[in-house]
Amino acid sequence: MADRDALPAFSLKKLSRDRRPRQPAQATAIDVDGRSLRVVQTVTRDGRPAASRVAVTPLNLPADADRADAAVLGAAIAKALDQLKLKPGPVVMGIPRAQVVLKTLLLPVVADVNELASMVHLQVAKDLPFRLAEAVVDFKIYRQVSPPAAKPDAAAKPAAPDAAPTPPPPKLEVLVAVARRQVVEFYQRAAEAAGLKLVALGLLPTASIRCVEACQVTAAAQTYALVSLRHDEVSIDIVAEQAAPFSRGATVKPVAEASPAAPPVTAEGFINAATIEVVRSLHGYSGLGAAAPVAKVLVAGSTGYEAAVVAALTPRTAAPVALLDMTPLALPEDCRVGAVGAVAGIGLALGYADADGLPFDFLSPKRPAVPRDLRRIKILAGLAVATGLFLAVAGVRAWLVGKRQVVLDAVNLEVAAAEKKRPIYRQMINQAGVVNEWVKGERDWLLHYAYLTAVLPRSEEVFLTSLSVSGQGIIRLAVRAKSGAVLAKLEKQLRAAGYEVKPLAITPGSDRTGYEFLSTVELVVSPKLKIDLSKVTPPERPADDASLETQQRRKGGG
Repeated sequence: MADRDALPAFSLKKLSRDRRPRQPAQATAIDVDGRSLRVVQTVTRDGRPAASRVAVTPLNLPADADRADAAVLGAAIAKALDQLKLKPGPVVMGIPRAQVVLKTLLLPVVADVNELASMVHLQVAKDLPFRLAEAVVDFKIYRQVSPPAAKPDAAAKPAAPDAAPTPPPPKLEVLVAVARRQVVEFYQRAAEAAGLKLVALGLLPTASIRCVEACQVTAAAQTYALVSLRHDEVSIDIVAEQAAPFSRGATVKPVAEASPAAPPVTAEGFINAATIEVVRSLHGYSGLGAAAPVAKVLVAGSTGYEAAVVAALTPRTAAPVALLDMTPLALPEDCRVGAVGAVAGIGLALGYADADGLPFDFLSPKRPAVPRDLRRIKILAGLAVATGLFLAVAGVRAWLVGKRQVVLDAVNLEVAAAEKKRPIYRQMINQAGVVNEWVKGERDWLLHYAYLTAVLPRSEEVFLTSLSVSGQGIIRLAVRAKSGAVLAKLEKQLRAAGYEVKPLAITPGSDRTGYEFLSTVELVVSPKLKIDLSKVTPPERPADDASLETQQRRKGGG
């Protein structure tokens, strides 16, 4: 047998810790033992869980009831709890040894429990009698072992005399428990039919070991065998260093359960069958090359045959055999009778309430690490980068838009202010346009006025009523004449003066002063026209013209 070196406590706890929420201080364990229901509740005393109540009640299943039907079993559990007047909160149950595959593996030491779970699944899948997809696998680290050094090969080159042999790397001894998924789902459906909240599903043999630890009847390092007599099963667990590297279960029908078609099973036959199974298990454990022999055999149960089995085993085993003493549990007086058959239930409740939880929990098993999908990771990373770039661009855009919005608001304010001054601007533009037209024309229209005064006929024949200049530089004259001949003479004189004269439109009319012909004359100033006032002489004023005298009298103030 390989030498065993215990792992450091902190490493073992860190590696095997069950990653789940902290358990409540109170727990309720339900154990279905044949036609009986055993209920155990715990409380916290001095910071540690302790059993506070153990109750036993019949399930009252009909004789023809199908116990494989989860709904039927759940309804019976609900009625039994009503009889006990119990309304439990979180509930923990256990799977019997006969429904679980146990296996011990030696695996490399790893620091991640998920990686260890992956190796456990890979190794267990090779030996399971059913597909791994149909299994629920959980495990517990037993201890660290140092495998023996390999024997040197005779054909290999001999090493130097002073070279020390390299020891093989240490291994982890892992206890693996595998249950069919349909078994786990059966307990879940039964709890749902009973109206219970199932929070954990453990293993009955390890729960019984937890109860023995609480009873403090063996030393921590002592190897012992625990024989649990149940209504329809005998479970034998060899416990070494607080773990069960060897566990075995066998179905043994009691007298009351004998089939009518089969020969009746007597009490002596039940005792003999249970004794034989225990002896076989002890011999099988010894055949594995165990380092430590079984130092004690403990018998527990409430079938009524426990004392007889102790008596039958005593002469057939080298180790002392005794009934399990549950006095250290300090149970209430009314619970001690039922406690002898509720070893597994007590262990389930105590284990669930422990800080580390149950060693095996088929509802929350230790799962392998999820394989990384590199393609999916790259896609997600690309999406994350694209999202980051989009957010960055959106932020820069919002910042730029904000800056432009400030400019736009300022311009809008200026536009609003200018809109109020639009009439003033329009008037100024029009005035400036007139001035610009005059400036662009580069003509002295007063000079033309003086020139026209000199070239026009005398006022006794014609006189001006208005003179205007258009934007195109056309001089428009409104005149009155005493005859059409005067107008014809006027046209000739204007042409002779250098103006281009448009055809005259003559309108006859009546006038008391005798100027009965009206006409509008348009003059186009030729670019070649050169005005020299020194060469023209305006006509003399009429003899009766008094306008000048009137102006002189006004200036003289007479």
